[in-house]
Amino acid sequence: MDSGWWRPFSKTDSRVPFQERFLHQKNSSQDQDNLDRFIPNRSTMDFGYAHYMLTEGTKGKENPEVITPYQKKLAEAVNINDGTRILAFKNKPPTPVELVPREILSPPPQSKLSKPKRCIPQTSERTLDAPDILDDFYLNLLDWGSDNVLSIALENTVYLWNASDSSTSELVTVDEEYGPVTSVNWAQDGRHLAIGLNNSHVQIWDTSASKQLRTLKGGHRTRVGSLAWNSHILTTGGMDGKIVNNDVRVRSHIVETYRGHNQEVCGLKWSSSGHQLASGGNDNVVHIWDRSVVSSNSPTNWLHRFEEHTAAVKALAWCPFQGNLLASGGGGGDHCIKLWNTHRCETEFFRYRITSLFSALEQE
Repeated sequence: MDSGWWRPFSKTDSRVPFQERFLHQKNSSQDQDNLDRFIPNRSTMDFGYAHYMLTEGTKGKENPEVITPYQKKLAEAVNINDGTRILAFKNKPPTPVELVPREILSPPPQSKLSKPKRCIPQTSERTLDAPDILDDFYLNLLDWGSDNVLSIALENTVYLWNASDSSTSELVTVDEEYGPVTSVNWAQDGRHLAIGLNNSHVQIWDTSASKQLRTLKGGHRTRVGSLAWNSHILTTGGMDGKIVNNDVRVRSHIVETYRGHNQEVCGLKWSSSGHQLASGGNDNVVHIWDRSVVSSNSPTNWLHRFEEHTAAVKALAWCPFQGNLLASGGGGGDHCIKLWNTHRCETEFFRYRITSLFSALEQE
């Protein structure tokens, strides 16, 4: 065999390469792992946390009152731990490999369900014929009772329409000398109905028995165009500008008379508490009356007087969840709905512009 390419195995020749290879591997592993335990690894240190602990962190230990609850919550939110070392002498453990992505394990984000918009019908649900209803803005000829019965005044006759079964009945037809009927209003019990007449009288009826209970006289000189119940007190508003409180339990029923309007009273509404009465008139004025104040002072001593409307005020409604707020709607020359705060000296609270005449406002 040719000796030019074959050399015998030599221990001396083989030691040097293996020794160099071992030392090279050892040095490279030392550079990578930084095995010297007295030299920290800068790449694994949190310098922001270290600066905080060296400057601000010691204040809380010296004076615990310095740390506010907000600072404690903030420290918990950013995972600040007082036991964490500032210097890091070993590498951070490797991040575990996720076999399944978190996007697959976590449920999909649920889209926020939008509240459906309220659908307001453009046509009436039901139409009732009212051929003889008076065309007079200042009268109150419709009222819906708590028993779901609608009272309707057609000239001299009062009809009752039951919305539950769609039945219609005639309650009363007054004489020509007393009529026509100028106002109707249900009591809170849904059983008793007050009927105002053109001759200034007011009749009280028990609709369940179709029986007239009494007639109130002497409160007004002209027609009664507005009515409002407050428990056993029936308030009447007349064309003479007077407002009369009638106690229907006693023979002498007139207990209080308010004088503040110089024209017809066409709107009356008691607050839910029964302490304040709102009145609107053809003089474009809204009055707020307080029974405790008026009964002990002059009957013209109203609580508030609002004169910002420019037309007759018939539509009145108290806020059902905030008893000191009153809404009032003006007539054809006003085109405004105004909200009043009766607990403040300020008169106008809000104002909304409308494009048509307003004759009624109801609570919901």
